[in-house]
Amino acid sequence: MNIRDLINRYKTDDRIVALAKALNGPKGNKLQLKGLVGSADATIAAASYLLLHQPQLFILPDREEAAYFLADIENILEKEVLLFPSSFRKGFDFTQIDTANVLSRAEVLNELNHHSEFGKIVVTYPEALAEKVIDREVLEKNTLEIGVNTKLGIDFINEFLIDYEFVRTDFVYQPGQFSIRGGIVDIFSFSHDLPYRIEFFGDVVESIRTFEIESQLSVEDVKSLIIIPNVQSKYLTENNISILEYIEKDTQLWFKDVEFTLDILKGGYKKASELWKALPVKEKNENPDWIDPKYGFTDEKMLADMLQDFYLVEFGKQYFYKTEHVISFDTKPQPSFNKDFNLLIHNLKENEKQDIHNFIFSAAPKQTERLYAILDDIDKTAKFTPVNLPLREGFIDPQQHLAFYTDHQIFDRFYKYKLKRGYQRSQSITLKELRDLKPGDFVTHIDHGIGKYAGLEKVEVNGKTQEMIRLVYADNDLLYVNINSLNRIAKYSGKDAAAPKLNKLGTEAWDKLKKTTKKKVKDIARDLIKLYALRKSQVGTAFAPDGYMETELEASFIYEDTPDQEKATNDFKKDMEAPHPMDRLICGDVGFGKTEIAVRAAFKAVANGKQAAILVPTTILATQHFKTFSQRLKEFPVTVDYINRFKTSKQIKETLAKLAEGKVDIIIGTHRLLSKDVKFKDLGIMIIDEEQKFGVSSKEKLRALRVNVDTLTLTATPIPRTLHFSLMGARDLSIINTPPPNRQAVNTELHVFNDKLIQEAIQFELDREGQVFFIHNRVNDLPQLGGLIQRLVPKARIGIAHGQLDGDALEDVMLDFINGEKDVLVATTIIEAGLDIPNANTIIINHAHMFGLSDLHQMRGRVGRSNKKAFCYLLSPPLATLTSEARKRLSAIEEFSDLGSGFNIAMRDLDIRGSGNLLGAEQSGFIAEIGFEMYHKILDEAIQELKDDEFKDLFKDEPERPFVRFTQIDTDLELYIPDDYVTNITERYNLYTELSKIDNEEQLKAFESSLKDRFGPVPTPVKTMLNVLRLQWVAKKLGFEKLSFKKGVVRGYFIPDKQSAFFDSVMFNKILHFAQMHPRLCNLKEVKNSLRIAFENLNTVDEAVEMLNMVAQ
Repeated sequence: MNIRDLINRYKTDDRIVALAKALNGPKGNKLQLKGLVGSADATIAAASYLLLHQPQLFILPDREEAAYFLADIENILEKEVLLFPSSFRKGFDFTQIDTANVLSRAEVLNELNHHSEFGKIVVTYPEALAEKVIDREVLEKNTLEIGVNTKLGIDFINEFLIDYEFVRTDFVYQPGQFSIRGGIVDIFSFSHDLPYRIEFFGDVVESIRTFEIESQLSVEDVKSLIIIPNVQSKYLTENNISILEYIEKDTQLWFKDVEFTLDILKGGYKKASELWKALPVKEKNENPDWIDPKYGFTDEKMLADMLQDFYLVEFGKQYFYKTEHVISFDTKPQPSFNKDFNLLIHNLKENEKQDIHNFIFSAAPKQTERLYAILDDIDKTAKFTPVNLPLREGFIDPQQHLAFYTDHQIFDRFYKYKLKRGYQRSQSITLKELRDLKPGDFVTHIDHGIGKYAGLEKVEVNGKTQEMIRLVYADNDLLYVNINSLNRIAKYSGKDAAAPKLNKLGTEAWDKLKKTTKKKVKDIARDLIKLYALRKSQVGTAFAPDGYMETELEASFIYEDTPDQEKATNDFKKDMEAPHPMDRLICGDVGFGKTEIAVRAAFKAVANGKQAAILVPTTILATQHFKTFSQRLKEFPVTVDYINRFKTSKQIKETLAKLAEGKVDIIIGTHRLLSKDVKFKDLGIMIIDEEQKFGVSSKEKLRALRVNVDTLTLTATPIPRTLHFSLMGARDLSIINTPPPNRQAVNTELHVFNDKLIQEAIQFELDREGQVFFIHNRVNDLPQLGGLIQRLVPKARIGIAHGQLDGDALEDVMLDFINGEKDVLVATTIIEAGLDIPNANTIIINHAHMFGLSDLHQMRGRVGRSNKKAFCYLLSPPLATLTSEARKRLSAIEEFSDLGSGFNIAMRDLDIRGSGNLLGAEQSGFIAEIGFEMYHKILDEAIQELKDDEFKDLFKDEPERPFVRFTQIDTDLELYIPDDYVTNITERYNLYTELSKIDNEEQLKAFESSLKDRFGPVPTPVKTMLNVLRLQWVAKKLGFEKLSFKKGVVRGYFIPDKQSAFFDSVMFNKILHFAQMHPRLCNLKEVKNSLRIAFENLNTVDEAVEMLNMVAQ
């Protein structure tokens, strides 16, 4: 059903016609709309807009409501609506500016300046309305418009931008920056949320396009662009005006609550004036963009005066103006069905009897399918029409005979508006800054060991220039690595910050270390593969496909499933329905919904009449899982129970007896579940949470249990990509990389330690009945801090937790906190270990500069796990006293408040900590010696070798592997990126690295076009470089270990090992055949014990590629 048809019914509705008539009456008309509930307000507003097409400004009580309302209007009208936000992070606190919001404000003002036949719709809230804006004329004077074919010098643009306080950088990633590279100018204006790229031909503008910040690649061509300086800071003067003076005079103002808005303005104006008075003169002088609130904000009296002249519609519950224009809409709220589908069906039928049409709104077609499936199971006669778009809240309009229901209310799910993403300081840029190779960093070369990176250097080869990477080894020996062998080196990331020992070139030490590592790794991998082989030969239970109960359980999950979650769910279902036992590992970051998957798997087993056991590492987790499982399954006929040491032995005996009789369906417990006295009636699935935390003996017992029971293992340690492939054989893996879409970002702020802030933060959280974590990593100071908090917030109940308490005492404190008997938990980082307390939504981290990025991220992941707004305060000494590294870390964590960024941030640190446990404990030693990336490469080789020799039969279905993993290339061609093409050295290195990872034509073409897009036409040496890569690919296909192309001769060297299967392969036969057929073109001969083939008279790389391709045909 199309939403437009529904709105058209409203356009003829006499209530809307009356509304339109009043809005066409004399200026200053005031109207009251009564009885609007749910999304009825947005529906009515949209219908009236379609009648009059006049500009509308909606003022809702706060940002949240404004955003939900905006989403409704956008969905109904299918046109872009503007959100006009406040420039500050917190209302009226003009010292904390939020760039993204400043940008959105400038965009809205710019949009309002351009007339269009249909009025613009803007949604805002009191804090944003209170802030004054720049005068229209001043704005028009200070903007520069540039169109295609305009004649403009690059120097003129440069001067203009510097006048307007734009900053010149190498790459543009923030508003107010620009860069000039040859004939390309990139500008990030304050008029658009993407930066622009202008390409010149001489002095004429040839093309203008917008581009992505992260990839720096073009998005779309545009005809012209407007350069707007930062209107917020530079031009705010005495002449500022209110947004109400900026908008068209015939704009309709729609207020949800006029009085509330005036109150906020009054309070905020007062707050801002007090803050201004309290600021020391020195700080005011240092921050010229802070201006006196009397110029910056409108107070309530001025606003009330201005409101007189506008058409004003009040549509909330409270009314401010007296008026005879009162229109009543007696809409009723959507009844709440509490997931009881019989009630829903009854209600749908009742509506039909009264001739009311049922419409169900849902953004996800999948939810509509689920609804149909459930109705099909219960009662096929109930009718409804699906509408594919979300609304924030359903309603019934008896006069129009319509019932608009939303799926999230039916299923009790959580609904979150989708705002236009707008500008965000890009994550990848900062991450790139943290990971870039800088001169002096340690790198590992797979053949020579650990050295130090010393920058790029141009080197002459037979009179031709090539750029090489320069590495320094022990005793200052130098090693030059050419661009084609870049993937042989990797940045060294070992355990702590301790510097590794440099290797000496030309000695055996490195090879020895590699060999011992490989041998150890092989032993570990061998056991894994054996276990896998054993399972594949066993027979387990094949479960039946899903019934309607499973569908209902999934539909009632309060969040939207992420694609990864869906895939993981389907994966384990497939495994459970297969006859041999499942052994699946699910990895995902904190809070990415692994528990939900466990619930579904356990429920599937129970629905098939089997029992499920869930094994967790700690008592606390057992209690938590018990709560989660009971909560999720309370509507279903399932009994859940748990055993841990908080139960008396008598209670445990009773539980175990019930378990043996089959009266308990799902049992949750610590390793106590592995004791001899635990008997199951019919165990169907074993779910292991955080497997890496169990001891060796527990793991042995598990192995015995697991051989013929389906097993699902969950872990939060992200497994690096490189390991997937190799472990694919030994375990089935599902990876959950995407965060749940409806989580709110955690509001992260950086402050210097002060009592008032701590008091306010804790008080605020207690007032909304939440709980607080206070983290401090020195055990001795905890009691003292506890005392301080007690003094600041006398009514808070405080618990103290750290690793030196004995296990029981620690768990008692934690449990008090989980059960809400304590309000503030003062603790060391012990909390990062998986505590999940939806009610704790504020975390204060003291001495934040002492923690690593991933620790901070893990700790922040403890809050914001429900649909309440969460706060994270990082306390550190004044920034000026910190090292630049610590400053970078803190600003990075402050900026990436979204979820999921953690996966990127934490990957590095977790790799180093977590990968050791993946295959056994003794490996972290090697990792420290050879660096993490190198360890992976060796591990991968070891497992591949095992697959090829000892376990050939087990893996016979695997695709053939190439005989050569890497072809080394030596040439005397010009290979480099010219300095004047890419001036930034780090960027050149990054481009070289990116190039070395490319392995097919499609990616290479994309790489070439991205160069052209970012830096202009591609120069010859770069083209040659791309062709040499093509040469490398063919050489690898032909089985050359090394290829040299010098003075027009290509020489390919084959694998030295004469016993290699390569010499019996099809490819080698092709080469022999070619050499016999074309003796003129090439010759084969043995040189120093290895075979080589040579081709002469090839003048260019293209010819060489062509020739080798002929051989490989």
